[in-house]
Amino acid sequence: MLDKILDWISKHLYLTIAIVAIWRLLFLFSNELDLLGDESYYWDWSRQPDWCYYSKPPMVAWLIALSTAWLGDSTAIVRLPTVILGSVFLAYSHATTKLFYGARPATLALLLILVTPMNVLANFLMTIAPPLYCFWIMSLYYLSRALFFNDTNGWWLAGLASAAALLSKQVALALPLLLLVFLVPEPHYRRYLKREIGWYLLPIVLAALPLLLWNMNHDWVMWGHSKGHFAESGSVSLLKHLQHARDFWLYQLLLLSPLLWGMLVCLSVMLLVRFKHLSAEQRFLWLTGPMLVLAILLLSFTRKMQGNWPMPFYLSGLILLAGYWQSGHWQRLLRWALAMGLTMVIVTYFLPLLLPLTPLQKTAWDPTKRFKNWQTVASEIYQRRLQTQADLADSFVVTLGHRNLTSQLAFYLPDHPRVFRYEPSGQITSQYEVWGGPLAFLGKNAFVVSEQAEAAIPAKLKAAFARFRLVAQIPDPNRNHVVFFLYYAE
Repeated sequence: MLDKILDWISKHLYLTIAIVAIWRLLFLFSNELDLLGDESYYWDWSRQPDWCYYSKPPMVAWLIALSTAWLGDSTAIVRLPTVILGSVFLAYSHATTKLFYGARPATLALLLILVTPMNVLANFLMTIAPPLYCFWIMSLYYLSRALFFNDTNGWWLAGLASAAALLSKQVALALPLLLLVFLVPEPHYRRYLKREIGWYLLPIVLAALPLLLWNMNHDWVMWGHSKGHFAESGSVSLLKHLQHARDFWLYQLLLLSPLLWGMLVCLSVMLLVRFKHLSAEQRFLWLTGPMLVLAILLLSFTRKMQGNWPMPFYLSGLILLAGYWQSGHWQRLLRWALAMGLTMVIVTYFLPLLLPLTPLQKTAWDPTKRFKNWQTVASEIYQRRLQTQADLADSFVVTLGHRNLTSQLAFYLPDHPRVFRYEPSGQITSQYEVWGGPLAFLGKNAFVVSEQAEAAIPAKLKAAFARFRLVAQIPDPNRNHVVFFLYYAE
């Protein structure tokens, strides 16, 4: 059965990718899942295009801006670039594997990617993941052509892809570093350090310069934010470290499927043990993926790690796994891995339809909970604003609390107003503080949205207005006993 599937896909590769893209488009435009907080946050960035932002480079905002400028501001249109990037990603994943192992292993690698829940999410949620994965695999493809097939054009094409990856997420700086780690000990390939490495690095340097200049002018907030991910606040017990590692490892099982993840980790360790006996191509793939996976798995015992961080590093591992399969290893296990992954992918796609049939809906175990009810809350707030002040253009909106509240209201309020966030500490903790306060609205009335009762509202905020009164209390459908307080500040 598997052989027939591989043969058919190999003969109809682009038709397969087109069918997958059509399915993803149908899901994109038919589901009723609201944007996640991160997605609306990046959409808000897209309304003010820049060279960099508080926590990330600009690529995700640029792509959203491009999509919404053509087709308007709607949930599906914000997410539309994921399908396009995902299709390009699949084509390059197949092409990269084919360079090393041929058509059938390349098709197997494509299938392995398609049956990972990670790939479902990366082709649905408009975060930094879709562009990063796409440009990462493009970088590997062109670097492989340059290194092992003497393709001189591959160097600057790889540089352009790596530059785009860097503009997607800072972790792409690992790509030129890993290339150096590969080249320096390899006598046959060390010659590329004289000239070709410069062709590769030039686009990356040109992409990094505006990021550096922006951060120089903004107190290095992006680098400070990135550094904060690796800083431990206070002393952490051994038990807490173990809990963080457990949660991180479980996240990997869910994103890749348990059997596939276990095989990738085992293969990574096996290749580490046999590293001296690997071919140059195998060493290159191991260094650009499995090595980093193992490093992050070990680091997860020392600090809290985000579950999605190692995802681009698994790509080289999947290529190596396809090559391992071609040599006759793990044939039956891979069939089971494909079946398990396919089951998880089907469940992921049909989860919005299945959950209402279970007692899990609207509970803490409902994974779709964060995707719901923002339109309902925003519509109620909008109506209350209209009842209080007919000309909303002559007022502005302020929130207190997490940045997700700010960005979700900015997106789902029908008038898409500029929403400001009040940070009581005075510190820069999100992009909203980088942009600053509502100086253009001096002398105007404001609507303040918070989860806090009036007694808990900072006195400094209330003192900025002549009168401050409660307009409405709007229940949060996602959380019992939580309400949003809407205040009118004149």
